[in-house]
Amino acid sequence: MKNSIQVSSFALAAAILIAFAPTAPAQALSSGQKQKIATADDLPRFSYPMNQAPSAFLLADDNTFNAFVAKVLGDVDSVLNNYDIEDKATLRALYGFKVDAEVLTGENEAALKSLQILKDLQEKPEAKATSGMLEVPLLKARISSNASSGASFDEAFKSGFRATVDSLDWHLAQDTVKEMKGGLELTTPSMIAGAEKESLDPAAAKSGTLDLNAAESMIEDRVFIKVFFPLKDQALPILTAYVASHHVQKPDIWEAREVTLTANDKLTPVRIGIWDSGVDTTLFPNQLFTDPAPGPHSPHGLAFDTHGEIYNGDLQPLTPDLKEVYPKVLGLEQGLNDLFNSIDTPAATEAKKTLGTMPPDQLAPFMKQLSFLGQWMHGTHVAGIAVRGNPAARLVVVQFNDALTDLPFTPTVEWAEKFKAAFQQAGDYFRANNVRVVNMSWDDDVAEFEQWLTKTSSEKDPAARKQAAQAVYAIWRQAVENAIRSAPNALFVCAAGNSDSDAGFTAEVPAGLHLPNLIAVGAVDQAGEETSFTSYGDTVVVDADGYEVESYVPGGTRLKMSGTSMASPNVVNLAAKLIALDPSLTPQETIALIKKGADKSADGRRTLINPKATVALLNQSKSANGSR
Repeated sequence: MKNSIQVSSFALAAAILIAFAPTAPAQALSSGQKQKIATADDLPRFSYPMNQAPSAFLLADDNTFNAFVAKVLGDVDSVLNNYDIEDKATLRALYGFKVDAEVLTGENEAALKSLQILKDLQEKPEAKATSGMLEVPLLKARISSNASSGASFDEAFKSGFRATVDSLDWHLAQDTVKEMKGGLELTTPSMIAGAEKESLDPAAAKSGTLDLNAAESMIEDRVFIKVFFPLKDQALPILTAYVASHHVQKPDIWEAREVTLTANDKLTPVRIGIWDSGVDTTLFPNQLFTDPAPGPHSPHGLAFDTHGEIYNGDLQPLTPDLKEVYPKVLGLEQGLNDLFNSIDTPAATEAKKTLGTMPPDQLAPFMKQLSFLGQWMHGTHVAGIAVRGNPAARLVVVQFNDALTDLPFTPTVEWAEKFKAAFQQAGDYFRANNVRVVNMSWDDDVAEFEQWLTKTSSEKDPAARKQAAQAVYAIWRQAVENAIRSAPNALFVCAAGNSDSDAGFTAEVPAGLHLPNLIAVGAVDQAGEETSFTSYGDTVVVDADGYEVESYVPGGTRLKMSGTSMASPNVVNLAAKLIALDPSLTPQETIALIKKGADKSADGRRTLINPKATVALLNQSKSANGSR
């Protein structure tokens, strides 16, 4: 559930530890010739021999590690020099790596030039305002003091960083500043080592290599340990003072737009599919679909195990160990949420203590548990958003585990064909049971299948892994498309993704598909402003609240989560209310109403849903045309 799984508070912390960067090509081209890159899949792959655990190599001596950095940087430079790449997200990732490499190896003037290019590539106002806010003062302090540590350097850095932070527009920069502050408070070298043990070591042990994504992640981790973590004592007081002096909450535009239906509205029951990781259906006793003849599956829908086999269950089963750790995870989520919002609470203190003091050997398996429980909670959180304020809602659950890169086996064409049949069964089930709206807060692309193969296959050749991933992905993509097409009377709503990239360029499925009964949704915050993570593209037709959205998780606790995963069910919520008020609406008519009632932002970048205005448009149409 890669991009569209919620950016929970823990995921924000994890993003500091393991960074994403698109893969890049290795071939050199003849002089003056540049190959056009139309999609991310056009980029060939690199591979780097790794004869020890990445978590150990991370701490190698400077000469050894910097030789590795030079090799990776040379490959990245070959991409920039030899390929015509128009996609700005890809270019940002490549130049972001150049900055990391140049900062780490002391190429200060070169890093400043790369940072300026990176800043110019930023498209979102917040990213442009905050780009380089830590790196530029660091580099200028190195240059002016002719040192990278010591009293003279420290004073120059503190002065430059304070001036940079104080000059920021709080309205634009507040989320980035709070996340940086929370990250510095939380992240330790031990935590990074634990993250690498969980995410990088298994793949390296399997194939004896690292791909470019993993190499870039390890280099970014090295930058944090060697460069940024030593600045913690200088930077944190400056960030803390800035937050304290400016901390004014953004206005919340969504409450005034909310529509709450009641029985007096003469509603028709509307079935809402939650195609996700499962739902704790005990939390929604009055908003459930019940199949009169369920056969081998739950009366509330379908469930498929990791091999595409159907079984009876609304929510994936937990092992005894996961059941035991779940209450701790709930407390940790709350604490990290407080931490990244600069709220000083006992839960935030406990979160810092738990993660900051846990040895890497314990942290690695704990992070694996966190990863599973994050996707396990996901579907219930989504469902709570989708049915909010709608007594006519009836949940239909289709459950599977889309955390593909965490699955312990190697994906094959046979496996994909099995899921193709499973997804066809899901589409047929939606059609046969008159499901009118389906939420899909997940997405997959070729890169995800490659990452999965890297972690589970002994294949060392990245080109061979790419070819295998393409074969599996092609079947998976067709499976998703077929399922959506097979239920033409259902409106499918999907999350745009959380990678700040073009869903079409990365060929995300479902977000990159063009189908008449499918729309993708971007995420904005409580004030209607773009989130830093939201993806975009020509399929992303509307934006909805996807920041700190509160809903249920299994067991009944309410948590706030962020991500396009939370924005998508807000659109489902609106669509289902429209259909409850007028069941004759087709998916295309529902999309048109949602778009017509939405508000365009002044800069033209966002199309914000407006439930109240959209319901008013429907009521006006019904009045003008008589009862539909």
